[in-house]
Parts: sequence; C-alpha cells; structure tokens
Amino acid sequence: MRKSKSLTPLFFLLPALILMVPFVIYPVFKTVYLSFFLDDKFVGLENYKNVLLSPDIVNLDRFPTNSPPWGALIHNVVWIAIHLPATIFLGLGIALLLRGKEIKGASIIKSIVFLGMVIPMIVGGLIIRFLFEEGAGVIPAIFKALGIEGLAITWTAYPKTALFAAILGSIWIWTGFSMLMYSAGLASIPKDYYEAALIDGANRFQIFKNVTWPLLKPITIVVVAMTLLWDLKIFDVVYVATGGGPGGASMVLALQMWDYFARALNYNYAAVVAVLLTTLTLIPALWLIRRRE
Repeated sequence: MRKSKSLTPLFFLLPALILMVPFVIYPVFKTVYLSFFLDDKFVGLENYKNVLLSPDIVNLDRFPTNSPPWGALIHNVVWIAIHLPATIFLGLGIALLLRGKEIKGASIIKSIVFLGMVIPMIVGGLIIRFLFEEGAGVIPAIFKALGIEGLAITWTAYPKTALFAAILGSIWIWTGFSMLMYSAGLASIPKDYYEAALIDGANRFQIFKNVTWPLLKPITIVVVAMTLLWDLKIFDVVYVATGGGPGGASMVLALQMWDYFARALNYNYAAVVAVLLTTLTLIPALWLIRRRE
C-alpha cells in the first residue's frame, strides 16, 4: 500500500516526462552533439574555437574605439550594461513616485509604463523602429529641436546608433516588469517601519537607505536575474527593429544563432552559439535559485 502511494506522484509526472524526451531532452543532446561536428566529421572543440574567435561573436579590432559591429557577444554585454541598471532605476523610481493613492492618475501612468510588457515583442520592435525614424519618430524630432543634427536621423539605419536604438527602446518594454515587482514589494512593507523611522528622526534618504532598500533586496534579486535572462536571450525585438543590421551592428547572440542556422545554413556553428547562450543563461538562473534558498 505504501509503495503504491509512493508511486502516485510519479504516475502524474509520467506524461510530462514522456513529452520532455522528444521536445526537450533529445533537442538538447542533439544540439550539443552537432556542436562537436562539422560536415559529419568530429572536430572536437574546433567549432567552439572558430566561433569564439570569429568577429561575428567578438570583434576586438573595433571595440571600443570604433562604432559597431563589435560582435554579438559584446553587443549582449553592452546591452546588459545599459539596460539592466536603467530598468532597475526607472522601475524603482516610478514605483516610489507613484506609491499610494495620493497622486492622481497613478494607475494610468503605471498602465502606460506596463504597456510594453503586455504587447507582443514584435509590436514592440515595430514601435522602436517608428520612434527612431527620421521625419516621423519622436526621438529624432527631439534632437532636431535641440539642434543636435547628428542624432536627428533614422537610428536603426546607421551602425553607430542602431544597437543603442534597440537598447533604449527595450528599456521602455522591460521597465514595466521592474516597476510592477517593486510596486508589489513596496506594498508589502509594513507602515510601522516607516512610522518608527520618522519617530527616530530619520529623513527620506535615511528611510530609503535603511528601511526600504534592504527590505526590497529579495525583489531586486528576482528583477536582476529575470532582466539578465531577458537581455541574454533577446531576439524578437532586435529582429523586427533592426534585423541585426546594418552590417551586423546590432546583432545579438540569439539572432546570430538564427543567422548561422537559417541564412548561412551552418547548423554546427548555430549549435555552438546555442550551447554558449544556454550556458550564459543558466548562470543567472542558478544564481537566483541559490539566493532564494
């Protein structure tokens, strides 16, 4: 009887486990297998060496003194360096400013900010293209009004600005997630903590530093990990907004993998990038799991 009960959870898990074999486990092993072969010949780590030394992935001849392309891996690193702190700062800032019900239209502002998260990413990419389009977009119009003619251009059409157009546009798309997480975190902090801090004579900065920010640490860990994962696997926004161009100036790892697979028909190099990308995304995922434990 006890043995039957112990097998009951396995019985319910069995359908999912069966489906994982053809749709998850086999593709993973097949991808790793392909990464060690070239034209049906085993080449060991040669594919990894060729891909990692390729200017498609890392182009140190151009980085950082010249404009992109710098290589897909460097583009992802630049993306993280700009996008991660910006979305955390903006999301937390908006959540703090709109905390409570004393500000009229707070819910409307939150809805506008969160709109980037609920629309399809393909639509988000199209919006980015429109925002940075010369003659029609808001961003070039602002720079033109300020007299900065060098930036009053179609950003997605020039190597020096295409990557940054995609990054800046994606900040709006992802800030809604950060804002929502921090809003929930702020709502969970007991008001007694703030009242006690005020009685002790703490000012707003001291309250934020010693009360709010430490209590938001678990939320920040989740936001950082999820943002890193999103930044590493970004594909659809870049594909629609810039197509990875011009001349690879906005190519990222996920798009480079697709380029090797669909355009160059080099499945082995695509498998190498897939393994690299999976490994990189596992790092923040495992870090998040360990921190939550």
